[in-house]
Amino acid sequence: EWHDVIEKLPDDVTIITVDMLGFGKSPRPEWARYSADEQARSVIATLLRAGITQRLIVVGHSLGALVSVEIAKRYPLLVRSLVLCSPPFYNPDRDGALPNVDRLMTMIYGQVEHNQETFLRLAELAIEHDLVNSAFHLDQDTLPTYIQTLKATIMSQSAYEDIQKLRIDITIIYGSLDPFVIDRNLKSIAKANPKVTLARVLVGHEIIGRFIPKIVQRVEKHINAVEV
Repeated sequence: EWHDVIEKLPDDVTIITVDMLGFGKSPRPEWARYSADEQARSVIATLLRAGITQRLIVVGHSLGALVSVEIAKRYPLLVRSLVLCSPPFYNPDRDGALPNVDRLMTMIYGQVEHNQETFLRLAELAIEHDLVNSAFHLDQDTLPTYIQTLKATIMSQSAYEDIQKLRIDITIIYGSLDPFVIDRNLKSIAKANPKVTLARVLVGHEIIGRFIPKIVQRVEKHINAVEV
């Protein structure tokens, strides 16, 4: 998923990419719930096994953005800053006279489990028409992991509250055409946490097309800030 971003970053930057638990070439253990804290512990265990102990700029996309927040919350000594792309931050408990978009989004995600064949077909169409990153892969074998992740991480998240308490530099890059991101929530987060900077781009959800150079630009900005 990150290949096109990585090849545009400076050659002297050390870059570590991981397949999160249950995705790509990472294992899918029977005990896994695929919650954000489980994913965070797995990522940190991987880094420590590789001998990585210095503070990192953690970059995450979508689900990875939620896991990045969890890593920063649980392991603050290892995280220098965050770059979060297309983060699905939801606040289902929000009150108000207007319809609760957050609760509606979680309900839509919940329908995936009950309409699996339709979801698979939609995924096929998205791949066929280049609407998703080329690394995206979904079939009958990987679908259970996606469903469990939706339930344990996205639909039952604490990231919306957690990110407001972090005291590190955070850049959130999101698309004005992204159907999974709630603009109001991001603005509320930035208002509550002065360490958060928002960057709105005319793109969708996936790391494709014009989204790639925007992410590169923001990551390089963080790298330069670290070097200073």
